[in-house]
Amino acid sequence: MPQSAFRLTMPQERETSVIFASPHSGRNYPAAFLRASVLDERSVRSSEDAFVDQLLDGVPALGAPLLTALAPRAYIDMNRAADELDPALVDGVRVSLHNPRIASGLGVIPRVVAGGRAIYRGKIPLSEAEERIASCWQPYHDCLRLLIDGAHVRFGEAILIDVHSMPHEAMDSIASAGAKRPEIVLGDRFGAAASADVVDRIEAAFESAGLRTLRNAPFAGAYITQTYGRPSRGMHAVQIEMDRALYMNEREIRPNGNFPGFKRLLSGILAEIADIGRREMPLAAE
Repeated sequence: MPQSAFRLTMPQERETSVIFASPHSGRNYPAAFLRASVLDERSVRSSEDAFVDQLLDGVPALGAPLLTALAPRAYIDMNRAADELDPALVDGVRVSLHNPRIASGLGVIPRVVAGGRAIYRGKIPLSEAEERIASCWQPYHDCLRLLIDGAHVRFGEAILIDVHSMPHEAMDSIASAGAKRPEIVLGDRFGAAASADVVDRIEAAFESAGLRTLRNAPFAGAYITQTYGRPSRGMHAVQIEMDRALYMNEREIRPNGNFPGFKRLLSGILAEIADIGRREMPLAAE
């Protein structure tokens, strides 16, 4: 079990309703998990949003909280519901209604990593799955809920920016069709998770920095945006997928030569996004 499920870095003063989060960049792999896996260390990391936490580490200086998972995605997926348990992996779980994420091996306890490669030799006990949920998934979401509720109370709104990375090949079908390859995909559940104004401003921040964006294809957002995005209540959630080739060598899972420059470019974009949530605070009652 990872020593901690997440890291929360708060700003000296919270100045914006925007919350930045990285649910898939965790890399604290328990030794027992690695021993139980049939994969080598590099393969088991292939589902990781490697280095996204490092790309975001400047946002507390912008007055925004930063929540990053420490538990790795191959161990437990923070972007799934706690009840998305895979009967093909977890012993004692009954088959329920068809869920495409579970069917593909990507439930809350993943059965496979990128490319459909199996993680385990066989099944794991239900008790082990429940322990991971209780010790990792639940604390992460408890913290995220507190951050969102706190922003809503203080600013009258909350804007969750849920940051992920995507394999470069994820956009191959678009590029092969003759269109320019998108580098950023924004997911707002087709308008159900965030207001158009919020998403328009996020898109403009990326586009003005020269990064091509696309909305909701092929990634519209999963459990986190679906659960926390309630724009009618002033709670907005937007998933951001960044092309890994912009800053890392995917095969070696290490930063590439573009990493420092991309981080500088992204820092300016993140500052613009943080500005979306800046509101003048009402004067305290005398």
